[in-house]
Amino acid sequence: MDAASNAVFWQEKWERGETGFHEARANPFLTRHFGALDLPVAARIFVPLCGMSQDMVWLAGQGYRVIGCELSEIAVERFFSDLGVTPDVVQVGTLRRFSAGAISIFAGNIFDLTPDALGPVEAIYDRAALIALPEDLRRAYVAHLLALTGSVPELLVTLAYDQSCLKGPPFSVDEGFVREAYGEAYEIRRLESREVEGGLKGRCPATENVWQFSPLGAGS
Repeated sequence: MDAASNAVFWQEKWERGETGFHEARANPFLTRHFGALDLPVAARIFVPLCGMSQDMVWLAGQGYRVIGCELSEIAVERFFSDLGVTPDVVQVGTLRRFSAGAISIFAGNIFDLTPDALGPVEAIYDRAALIALPEDLRRAYVAHLLALTGSVPELLVTLAYDQSCLKGPPFSVDEGFVREAYGEAYEIRRLESREVEGGLKGRCPATENVWQFSPLGAGS
């Protein structure tokens, strides 16, 4: 699947309201492990392909400033509507930035987001971005993410399962890909590995993995 086809796929999912992947509360991996990044108060956290994730609300509640990027403007509008706030909206190149309080979200294709538009961030939280992309786009995404952020600390959540069992998304991302794609920029540590109760979509045995990325040379 190329980038254009992938974008259409996700836009249509939001338009049809097919959002079973949305979690109604903050992800327990986030609440359990984000402190491992040891970030300063009010650090800016980038959440790629954020949807209308409650993880952003949790991060803001911890005192962080949150910058998301989401392809679907429907998702962004619903996120702020559910919060009961009216965001300020500014055009930034081909994207639109919605902002209210400690949370800003760029609506548009993440590959159109530039480092200047994003601004400096202190960390990345990726629960749903990497696993939403087929392998060819995953490699392009990782390269773009590193170019955007300059390899800041990251908390990443992945799924691993037999890809022949399900087409995806979410896609299976094994340890080999994680270490190959990120290993030149980061020291990689697995914080937790857990079997998906009942299997992925009730069909495939699957494992969720939580990874901490520390920039190479940081603190050493």
